[in-house]
Amino acid sequence: MNSSSKAKRYAPITIGMHWVMLLLMVAIYATMELKGIFPKGSDARAAMAQLHYMLGLSALALVLARILVNRVTRAPQVVPDPPRWQKLSAKSMHVALYVLMIGLPVLGWLILSAKGQAIPFWGYDLPPLIGANASLAKWLKNVHEFGATAGYFLIGAHAAAALFHHYVIRDNTLARMVPGIESPR
Repeated sequence: MNSSSKAKRYAPITIGMHWVMLLLMVAIYATMELKGIFPKGSDARAAMAQLHYMLGLSALALVLARILVNRVTRAPQVVPDPPRWQKLSAKSMHVALYVLMIGLPVLGWLILSAKGQAIPFWGYDLPPLIGANASLAKWLKNVHEFGATAGYFLIGAHAAAALFHHYVIRDNTLARMVPGIESPR
């Protein structure tokens, strides 16, 4: 693994995990949105819900792996060095995204637990985190839905910031994470 801060790009494993997470997030949001086109109580709606749960828990597993990888690899330096406020803004955005990627799956697991439902994970049932509690399940679902809505904005702002850095500021922020893209400078 690349541990040099002089590297021009993130380590290949970091880049791969980043883009796999994006694909997972797209699939998670798609199953959430597409579930609504099927009638309540239908097998298709239940299948979409099950897929949503399993993809969400997969995202949790991947983000935990990403945290471990981030501990042993270093982010390449942004060139030119951004002002302090941009560094703080980027750090805040990354913290918010990690809270989203950890918090939403954990909330989903708690919701299913509070509903007394099975927690499916690719052929296995995970243990409940809490006991059944219908009123808590409803409250957790509201928090989960609020977080999911906030996720649209966070993910969009993250992508917009990367494009802004590439096309307006013209630094290497995007080039560090996208294979085949060179720094505009």
